[in-house]
Amino acid sequence: MKTKIIIICILFAQQLFAQSYQKIHDKAILIDTHNDILMKIVNDGVAFDTDLTGKTHSDLARLKKGGLDVQLFSVFCDGTQVNPYAYANQQMDSLDAVLKRNPDKIVKVANTKELSTAVKQHKIAAMFVVEGGHMIENDLNKLEVLYNRGARYMTLTWNNSTNWASSAYDETYNNDLTKSGLSDFGKQVVKKMNALGMMVDISHVGVQTFWDVIKTTTKPIIASHSAVYALCQHQRNLNDEQIKAIAKNGGVIQVNFYSAFLDNNYIKKAEDFFAKHANEEKSLTAGGMNEFQSEEFLFNKYKNEVEPFRVPLSVLIDHIEYIIKLVGADYVGIGSDFDGIQSPPQELDDVTNYPLITKALVEKGYSKKEITKILGGNFLRVLKANEAKNKSK
Repeated sequence: MKTKIIIICILFAQQLFAQSYQKIHDKAILIDTHNDILMKIVNDGVAFDTDLTGKTHSDLARLKKGGLDVQLFSVFCDGTQVNPYAYANQQMDSLDAVLKRNPDKIVKVANTKELSTAVKQHKIAAMFVVEGGHMIENDLNKLEVLYNRGARYMTLTWNNSTNWASSAYDETYNNDLTKSGLSDFGKQVVKKMNALGMMVDISHVGVQTFWDVIKTTTKPIIASHSAVYALCQHQRNLNDEQIKAIAKNGGVIQVNFYSAFLDNNYIKKAEDFFAKHANEEKSLTAGGMNEFQSEEFLFNKYKNEVEPFRVPLSVLIDHIEYIIKLVGADYVGIGSDFDGIQSPPQELDDVTNYPLITKALVEKGYSKKEITKILGGNFLRVLKANEAKNKSK
């Protein structure tokens, strides 16, 4: 009898805990600042408002199931894309079509006021973001057009540099790079973004570009999808001095879910996996798949081989905690990079699993107030600080 009572008490306690973290999750405004599904809509022809389970990390119904309130949709192409500005607009068109078909479920918002209204109406608030300054084609007018279409941050570079800003990849690996940091035009870009109310995103930029941005910007900046260099020495991650500088600037670091940015051991294990399946990968690329598509195909086909070297969810939480311990809970958030990465942490298989992050933070002892900030409050603060009433001419 005593054993039965103990079991009942344990089950009751577990139920109370589940209700506790789920209640925090449901009441918070959950914001993910980086999702690459638009790339798949355009390149792979998937329909975001259909069930894409098993094909993508996200679709409209699953975003809602995961408790997401605000999604920033990345407009992305690499440096080889012909006419990148036109391609950026094509990706924007693809989401606008989804919005038009589903006005009761998702709506594009321009500012924190419209965002708040959408959340109160139980609709997903959508914003565009531009991942790579090459998409403005060295034209401030094109930057403003993208802003007017709904882009609320721009990542100054992707892995490729522009002629006005150097990337983390090039500053680390490109021996032919003759000048690093922001050029005079690059500083004009930052100032124009400040004037528009468009957040400056330093994910992907080189260290010199980062410090030039810090010296130039008059508004809080973001790292939309980056992690901690002290825990994983990848050029895409932020060192302690950069993290401190973002906090001093009043900005926020949105932690990336990609295993390669979370664990130093991941890349070697992934390389071994692709070496094992090299012949099949060659066949896939010869058949028309790009590198990302072929790698993703192999990851999905051989899930049993991949699962052991995906990083545990606890490692993602370690990156969030590191930032909190270094600068406080006011400067960290979530930028998953879903549908732009092959390998998120174990358990975070898709966007329905966001509540597991809230659960982990509750288990770590963080308060409801702190967790609410991490899930979206910190980003809302930075977005509001960047909003500008008057545009520059």
